[in-house]
Amino acid sequence: MTVPGPPGRLLLPIVLSGTFVQLFSVTVMQVAVLDVQRDLGAGAGAGQLVLAGYTLTYACSLLVSARLGDRYGYRRMFVGGMAFFTAASLAAAAAPDATVLVAGRLLQGFGSGLMAPQILSLIQSALPAHRRPAALSAYGATMAAASLAGPVLGGVLIQLDPLGLGWRAAMLLTVPVGIAAIVLSPSLPSVHSGHEAQRVDPVGAGLSLLGLALLVLPLTAGRDAGWPLWTWLSLGSAVVLLAAFVVSQRRVAAPLVHPATLAEPATRWGLAVVLVFNAGVPSFTLLLSTHLQGALGWSPLRTGLAITPYAVGALAGSAVVRVAGRRFGPWALAASAVAMGLVSVAVAAVLGGGRAGWPLWLALFTGGAAFGVFTASAFTQVLARVRAEAATSVSGLLPTAQQLGGTLGVTFAGIAYSAPAAGDALWHAMTYEAVAFALAAVCAGGLAGRLTPADACRPPASRAA
Repeated sequence: MTVPGPPGRLLLPIVLSGTFVQLFSVTVMQVAVLDVQRDLGAGAGAGQLVLAGYTLTYACSLLVSARLGDRYGYRRMFVGGMAFFTAASLAAAAAPDATVLVAGRLLQGFGSGLMAPQILSLIQSALPAHRRPAALSAYGATMAAASLAGPVLGGVLIQLDPLGLGWRAAMLLTVPVGIAAIVLSPSLPSVHSGHEAQRVDPVGAGLSLLGLALLVLPLTAGRDAGWPLWTWLSLGSAVVLLAAFVVSQRRVAAPLVHPATLAEPATRWGLAVVLVFNAGVPSFTLLLSTHLQGALGWSPLRTGLAITPYAVGALAGSAVVRVAGRRFGPWALAASAVAMGLVSVAVAAVLGGGRAGWPLWLALFTGGAAFGVFTASAFTQVLARVRAEAATSVSGLLPTAQQLGGTLGVTFAGIAYSAPAAGDALWHAMTYEAVAFALAAVCAGGLAGRLTPADACRPPASRAA
């Protein structure tokens, strides 16, 4: 691995700007999709693709992008992904119809997929060991803030309608961030893994891309389409292709996923807890936004303001995560998951009883704090026992697990919410959320059995040594 010199102070602000725009773009459409449908005359299917198209290309490109960063350099791939993402954001914001908007969202997701693994790889490879825990905590805090800034800022901008742009103004928010990151990118260190001479395995890349696409597509579009035959054929084909991908990785000299990646039980438990927890979190905020605007008829502004305590709680949770992680290790993740499950039930009780106000705010603040603790520390806990040679693979697998979990959660929660009566629908959906978070707590317990608090705070480089 090569590092030309000590990283400058701009490294974290630049790479974390990529984290912010990625996750902001996932959630901003949650409050904007109804306005998009009205403005562009789009049907429910197109509206679903606006939401899901981004996640589709984002999730499918992560594994290959991580390996491309090894070959061509993390800075180069980060800048290329940010440029691609920013151009696609401009195109999507200017879309004259739903078809162009969906295409823009697909390209946005691809640009995000190019960036995401490079962010973790730059943190792991360019920063000295003693700075990595703080950097990973900042990474998690940025994820928490960005995931919640989308609904809040999106709702405000749609309601205020600056220059008559409406939802387009919300989509344009990421453009100046992307431009600033590109302009400042020469200050990023030129880092690679030492494997730049090895080619990217074309068979593994093809199998993973196609397999993940065939998995994510029916999960995102199948429910609204009524689960026709093609969705089941797609899921079956995905299983076959992903199994073939696993087999192929054992037979090539430079696999996309390093053989040491899943050798540690803690890594397996860690990927599981990220997957399962994220099967609850994105769908929780999406369900809440949908219910407030659809069943209760709230405006985007009122919806965004109602979710604000969740965002404040997330920032508060992120602020205390270093202390919580040092003292409790992965048990802090388990406690966060349990808290989110209880909050899900509380939200259903409050809104089902026709109340809002401070009971809802208190529940959402508590849930936000739990979300902030989890999101700001989960990747740190998993990376705490990653072998040096497997760091790039895990940098691709963690956001892949995050996105696949979110896709599964939106699908299953949507099925639960499809009950005829709105009140029953919310209870059914929040019951699903509680079950998902309970399973995440179990996985966090498995991780805690493999990883002590002292291990969680020890930099990866010291363990590799």
